[in-house]
Amino acid sequence: MNRFERRPTAAAEAAVHYLDGEFRVIRPGSFVRCAVTGAPIPLDELRYWNVALQEAYANTDAKLARLGKREPSS
Repeated sequence: MNRFERRPTAAAEAAVHYLDGEFRVIRPGSFVRCAVTGAPIPLDELRYWNVALQEAYANTDAKLARLGKREPSS
């Protein structure tokens, strides 16, 4: 690899902007991290996220755990 070649993004963490029903990749990469467990989530397997908090979740259990920690709004 010389200085003009790009490094492969296969092992890089992506930066993602979460929208309603879709997400936009801001910085290329192959995965994002679960906000609850810290586990890597491949982008092609990303199914759960929170638009307001801009967080990704590995599965429904992680999302429910995160929502359970929030205080009810007054």
